[in-house]
Amino acid sequence: MKKLLFTLFVASIFAACSTSDSENVAFVTLLGSDTLAVEQFQKTDSSITARVILRSPETRFSSYYLSWDETGGIKEMARTDYPTTSGFTGEGTLVQTVARDGDSLAVDVYSEDNPRSYKAPYEPGVLPFIDMVHWPFEVAFNNAVEADQDTVNQPFLTGNSISNFVIATIERDSMTIRHPFRGVMGVNVSANGDLEYLDAALTTRKLKVHRVDDLDMYALENRFVNNPVGELSGAVSVEYSFNDTDFQVEFGSPQKRDRELFGGIVPYSEVWRTGANRATHFSTSSDLRFGDLEVPAGDYTLFSIPEADGGMLIINSQTGQNGNSYDEERDLGRVPMEVSTQSETTEAFTITVEETDEGGRINLIWGETIYSSDFMID
Repeated sequence: MKKLLFTLFVASIFAACSTSDSENVAFVTLLGSDTLAVEQFQKTDSSITARVILRSPETRFSSYYLSWDETGGIKEMARTDYPTTSGFTGEGTLVQTVARDGDSLAVDVYSEDNPRSYKAPYEPGVLPFIDMVHWPFEVAFNNAVEADQDTVNQPFLTGNSISNFVIATIERDSMTIRHPFRGVMGVNVSANGDLEYLDAALTTRKLKVHRVDDLDMYALENRFVNNPVGELSGAVSVEYSFNDTDFQVEFGSPQKRDRELFGGIVPYSEVWRTGANRATHFSTSSDLRFGDLEVPAGDYTLFSIPEADGGMLIINSQTGQNGNSYDEERDLGRVPMEVSTQSETTEAFTITVEETDEGGRINLIWGETIYSSDFMID
């Protein structure tokens, strides 16, 4: 009964907010040339309702309702998912509710496989963090402008814990927001903090968010329903064997998506994680030599410093870490990379290990560019 009443309540709020006394705008989120998400939302002085089409890894239709308390934080929130066969015109299924309960947030997850209820911490001004969805950022920037401070710590509910994002005012119409581990995003805002444009080029996601007046969500349903973006940076594990030696490479594989790669989203002269997500792992069953660097049989992680004319491949002794966790003190060593070009375009970042007359070669291949380092097998 509680779930049914909450569903009816959210539906009535969404209908009420569709009238002319509320703001009706939209966001389009691009990752390179791909539309990653579209969001249409209506905002009042105390609540926001949103419809979202998210295209990664599969296409998903969801609606959200959020009302905030006197601190600007979560009072009540609900998420409803809709079947891809009918979209927003179909019967939605309530999948999550969040409600303030004193100094806690009561979270209910309605799942056939794993229904659960739990308490999450509450902090004044806390907002929901929804991966690849940006309407909560709009509320955060509105609150930051109202606070009228150079720097604001904005708490977001991530799972069952609180993560602090730092919002800094740069100029009257621009701010930055720092994700706790992905990096800093630049933002253009209106006088009251409405999000006009967000550029995450300096983060690991590198997406861009554009504000538009409105969207035909029903037309976009038909366009995107059977056309998902897929995994943003799928995990790849490959094995190679030659000269009585076994090699294994595990890496995250981001897509080109019509972006400028090396010298663009992968800056020159900076340490690159050499893939995405988890650090790139490399193992060899035999001792190797990269020039003067001896690499004993074992497990390592690979980082790199690309340059227009080559760069360096970094072999690091730490394993099991995320790609953001690079510890230079644990470098086994650095070896030169040669750079070459190919006529075809490799859409997904790829690492190969190939046999050569002298031993072997590690290749980092993305777009039309190939970085490579040769080794000998001892």
